Amino acid sequence: MDEQFDINEAKRIIEGGIAQAQEILSDPAKMDELFVQLQQKVTELPSTATEALSNIPLMASMVKGYVTGEYAEVSTKVVASLVSAFVYFVAQKDLISDKVPVVGLVDDLAVLALVMKLNEAELEAYRQWRDNNGMPDPQIEV
Repeated sequence: MDEQFDINEAKRIIEGGIAQAQEILSDPAKMDELFVQLQQKVTELPSTATEALSNIPLMASMVKGYVTGEYAEVSTKVVASLVSAFVYFVAQKDLISDKVPVVGLVDDLAVLALVMKLNEAELEAYRQWRDNNGMPDPQIEV
């Protein structure tokens, strides 16, 4: 592939998916379906990718906590950016097809890595809140 996938393209993808993410956030059935798709996609990943995606369960748990009202210490913008990244990750139509071995995951990993980095402080605050409140471990498994 001639195009190089970079951090700016990952930002455009996340920002471009915010409206769709907000729509999904407002519909519990769509959120449930997204979580099902996310779990399925994670279980299909090669073992070499699981370490890079180790924070997906925490991210999904924070989104779920926000949606259910259990966790309100995060902005809608942060949650929408996470959902936007999830939508791109599970989408059948990527910038680089997931059918292309190894290279096909580059765009997915870049988008997820960026959203993790941009929301690192919020994810850590959620982790501490979850631990301090005896909340169960995230349900999505990597």
